[in-house]
Amino acid sequence: MADNTNHGEGCTCGCQDNAEDMSITLEFDDGENVVVEPLFIFSLNNKDYVALVPVDEESDDVYLYIYRELPEDEFEFLDIEDDEEFEAVSAEFERIIAESEGADEE
Repeated sequence: MADNTNHGEGCTCGCQDNAEDMSITLEFDDGENVVVEPLFIFSLNNKDYVALVPVDEESDDVYLYIYRELPEDEFEFLDIEDDEEFEAVSAEFERIIAESEGADEE
């Protein structure tokens, strides 16, 4: 179902209350920093993963990480180090996106 509400700076629904909390800076080993926001969290083989997208709208990159909830509303992202696991997670991400795009066309 589409959300037809006009959200933005003047919105009073509360959608902007935690807007700054939605962006996360990833720091890579080479010193590069990328500001991302979560696209969605999904499960595969009893493990949770998160898809992160750059806030920079010109980029088509998607970053996939293991997602782990910690106590006190904290969380962490862990690298997917196993190539087989990464391939399976990537395939599941692509399946979810394709399914979502198919639903949008209906």
